[in-house]
Amino acid sequence: MPLLAPVAGGLVTLSLAPYNLWPAGILSCALYCALLCTCTPQQALWRGWLYGLGMFGSGVSWVYVSIHVYGYAPIPLAVLLTVLFCAGLALLQALFAWSYVRWVRPLPGGMLLGFPVLWVLFEWLRSWLLTGFPWLYLGYAHLDTWIAGWAPILGVYGLSFISAISGSCLFLAWRSRQPATAVTYTVILATLWAGGAVLRPIEWVAPASREPLTVSLYQPNIPLEKKWDRAWLPHILAQYEDASQALYQYDIVLWPESAVPRYFQDMQRWFTPLAERASDRESTLITGIPYRGDSGGEYFNSITALGQGSGVYHKQRLVPFGEYVPLEDWLRGLIAFFDLPMSHFSPGPADQGPLRAGAYRVAPYICYEVVYPNLVAGAARDADLLVTISNDSWFGDSIGPLQHLQMARMRALENGRYMLRGTNNGVSAIIDQRGRILARSEQFVETTLNGEAQVMLGHTPFGSFGVTPMIAGCFLALLVMGLMHRALWRED
Repeated sequence: MPLLAPVAGGLVTLSLAPYNLWPAGILSCALYCALLCTCTPQQALWRGWLYGLGMFGSGVSWVYVSIHVYGYAPIPLAVLLTVLFCAGLALLQALFAWSYVRWVRPLPGGMLLGFPVLWVLFEWLRSWLLTGFPWLYLGYAHLDTWIAGWAPILGVYGLSFISAISGSCLFLAWRSRQPATAVTYTVILATLWAGGAVLRPIEWVAPASREPLTVSLYQPNIPLEKKWDRAWLPHILAQYEDASQALYQYDIVLWPESAVPRYFQDMQRWFTPLAERASDRESTLITGIPYRGDSGGEYFNSITALGQGSGVYHKQRLVPFGEYVPLEDWLRGLIAFFDLPMSHFSPGPADQGPLRAGAYRVAPYICYEVVYPNLVAGAARDADLLVTISNDSWFGDSIGPLQHLQMARMRALENGRYMLRGTNNGVSAIIDQRGRILARSEQFVETTLNGEAQVMLGHTPFGSFGVTPMIAGCFLALLVMGLMHRALWRED
């Protein structure tokens, strides 16, 4: 029975991009419920860890590419570090399983409602614990199913809840084998799924005008081994200049993360004529580029708007080892992976405003930031358009970039805003306010993606309140179940 745990965990990965077998996530939860229905808390720790190892081992093992290919770690060491990373994340699933069996399963409704409630709370925990790793959420599998109608209200956590409770209903119906009980669980599922279908056509936001913005996303496909080589800087600058000559006819021109691999302060003379040309054409150039802080001791991974645009945004949520090194005094210099280019950034402040693109406000997110639901919602409230830039070259030809794109789609759907996603080597995309991809690039090619983006007015319920209602509701559900359990215990 425990050997089924990693298989069940791996089904979560199959439910997500690029496989998109969404029933696999529900089946995973049903099997997980079966694994935890009668075991002791000690057994649950082991089964939960194996489940997590299967989930993270299959779903985020693409970090191996960064460690080996671009961090130059030997294969044995890269494999070891990847296994340790996935095994460490799996500890959270071990804690989930233990908490569920020890505290939640005995509560009234604990096996039906407690399982999905605790699942959501542990997904939320992963969004902030040790800076956060909000990857492999169950809800992402349902961007194109009926329950996507709940996303503008409850966000990805709401979809995760419905997916998890669907699994617990399937397990409980199978375990009872009673027609009347099966009907009860069918009604619960039908209500949630039909509710999503009813909500899905609702337009929570409206176009600001009939004239959309014209946008152009340039994907340079510059190899990482060349990007940070000083000898290649003139070639890189020439490539951007040549490719962008004809792009300033568009309202917004977007370049990817760290498009120019030098600090902005050192490149102002190069940017000045580009900004003037864009301004003359009433165009805004938005580009990723590192910044030095005013004090000289801080460095930021940043995005700035030039030409008709203005503003600078410094990335807040940094990637461990990629943009900063935990325990730097101990690890820096041990192996090349702990000394990657631009791995000494500082986090930007939390109170940064939007960029400006002409008369419009643009909420910027750099790479990893777009996977944080509440961070995106907070900035999107004051924005007409969402922009995310990334350099997914670090993950090579793996499933990582496609998972990343799926999460960007969810942020657009949650907040009712168009999302422009500009990357170095794909997938660049124009995503509408319903999370649909209107245009996308191929990976590993130099290309320009042209299209239109509609500015939207109004806010979705999730855009207004973020994750707070959903998370508060989960805590409240646990509290109510606990009080019911206490009352029943006193009666006995």
